Amino acid sequence: MAADQPAGEVLIVTGMSGAGRSTAADALEDLGWYVVDNLPPQMLRPLLELTELAGGEALPKIAAVVDVRGRDLFRELPAITSALRAGRQLRVVFLDASDEVLVRRFESVRRPHPLQGDGTILDGIRTERERVAVIREAADVIVDTSNMNIHQLATHIVDLFSDEGDAAHTLTVMSFGFKYGLPTDVDLVADMRFLPNPFWIPELKGHTGEEAPVRDYVLAQPGAQEFIDAYALALRPVLEGYQRENKRHSVLAIGCTGGKHRSVVTSIALAEKLAQLPGVRVRVKHRDLGRE
Repeated sequence: MAADQPAGEVLIVTGMSGAGRSTAADALEDLGWYVVDNLPPQMLRPLLELTELAGGEALPKIAAVVDVRGRDLFRELPAITSALRAGRQLRVVFLDASDEVLVRRFESVRRPHPLQGDGTILDGIRTERERVAVIREAADVIVDTSNMNIHQLATHIVDLFSDEGDAAHTLTVMSFGFKYGLPTDVDLVADMRFLPNPFWIPELKGHTGEEAPVRDYVLAQPGAQEFIDAYALALRPVLEGYQRENKRHSVLAIGCTGGKHRSVVTSIALAEKLAQLPGVRVRVKHRDLGRE
């Protein structure tokens, strides 16, 4: 590889069978990534060496889909990815979903789980979870597709891996409601239930945190602005550390009871502050805003 030619970005797409790897691969291909499906982990290094020898002005961005279809070869993935990180911008994205959702997806297409053998689909899922536990723990990005259809997943992948310009780290600040469950694919969680709930104020109940009346009410509460200022300050060394460790994406979840008032206001306010940090691109997502 020429000295003035940087190594192309490498993305390893893995995760649970039925969690959406094929959909993610198609979305990446549409973004211009060179996608290789069902690649044994041992072939990653030769593949990268071939692209480097090919030359050209810019090396391609490569996405390799690796999964348990590789059987015993799959177990070597953690060691191989660790070795390949040296000198390359390499990330691992792990796609996951709840057992209940995965069972339903396999049943809907009338296909067996690749590891179920003579057992049930759930047996296969549990076996796979054991095998991929170490890989999931070391993944750079975890995407829980339990509540996504294929179109929503494709959109999410585009949001995550489209051209990010000069940003070294992309932070998603996501509001949510604890009543609908704690998000699973997050790195940091904050709880805004220490503030009064606008839900119990008749003139605010029907509005959301995106609207001025709710925003003004929440930010005027004792401790609200102090929390936002202090938490943004506390997150600065965290985001700087993520950049040093080449962690390109993270998710900050901000929760309240229903995910419509306090968490929404706080997510927007925090995002505005954190977007001022060098090298950080911030997106805001409201998970439960449209729920009844």
